[in-house]
Amino acid sequence: MAAGAEGGDYVRLARDHAELEPVVNRIRALRAVEAERAGLDQMLADPATDPEMRALAVAERDDLAPRLAALEHDLRLALVPKDAADARSVILEIRAGTGGDEAALFAGDLFRMYERHAGAQGWKVEVISASEGEMGGFREIIAEISGAGVYGRLKFESGVHRVQRVPVTESGGRIHTSAATVAVLPEAEEVDVRIADADLVFDTFRASGAGGQHVNKTDSAVRVTHLPTGLAVAVQEERSQHQNRAKALMLLRTRLFDIERERRDEARAADRRTQVGSGDRSERIRTYNFGQGRVTDHRIDLTLHKLPQVLDGSALDEIIDALLTDHRVRLLAQEAEP
Repeated sequence: MAAGAEGGDYVRLARDHAELEPVVNRIRALRAVEAERAGLDQMLADPATDPEMRALAVAERDDLAPRLAALEHDLRLALVPKDAADARSVILEIRAGTGGDEAALFAGDLFRMYERHAGAQGWKVEVISASEGEMGGFREIIAEISGAGVYGRLKFESGVHRVQRVPVTESGGRIHTSAATVAVLPEAEEVDVRIADADLVFDTFRASGAGGQHVNKTDSAVRVTHLPTGLAVAVQEERSQHQNRAKALMLLRTRLFDIERERRDEARAADRRTQVGSGDRSERIRTYNFGQGRVTDHRIDLTLHKLPQVLDGSALDEIIDALLTDHRVRLLAQEAEP
């Protein structure tokens, strides 16, 4: 990079540098502690060392042992093979599940949680399509979250999120349980999925919902159907048919890429030992209990009594970090197996 790489080479080198820097920093820290220990060993081996200095050296060496073990553990975790998709942007899909209007409101809460969290990370959020609930929130919302390493941070958010609270529509004060399903898909690039033009059917239709006169006069919404799989994607958020067509193709490509990734993952590890939970999007992964002000992630038995901070996105990192650490420890254990 310092030699003056340009364009695509600079981007590639910058990505490699960002991946290597944490590993290099851990190696340097480990070597520094090892050098410190070697100096103490040399002092202890020297018969000329006076008793007082010898006692200090023994105490310091004992103090170094846990530091050295922790640094070695951190380095092993940093060297665990990463998912090639971790650096990518994502498509976030949230759908209201059981619970009617309350589920749609909860889906809206989840979207705002991810939106605020993304903002704090410097990521960009752009809604691709949305279907609002009658009382607010969303029956379904699909958005693109762009930035460096988004998938690596959010990939374990996929699954069923459950909420326990008294709905605004409940006059008797009874607690209801509702759910929403979250899917986080790594965004596909054109080189990942080759789609033949003959396999696609495009339809245009009049957009519905907000939009004023434009909605009534222009067939700008686009639906694209992939004939071999039957997958269909419709986008109407943009005023331009061209923009909606491009977004629909991007979303279709991402879903096809996700299907292929799941097929490869299952072929590589049918028992799915390395994953946090099963990876199944029908699996209940987390409960948000308003009465107790807590959030519980069932996959790692983690409970935080920080419900407001999690929902405003500020404490979501604590859950994400715990999930990623658990995942790396599982991978490390598998690497050590004979």
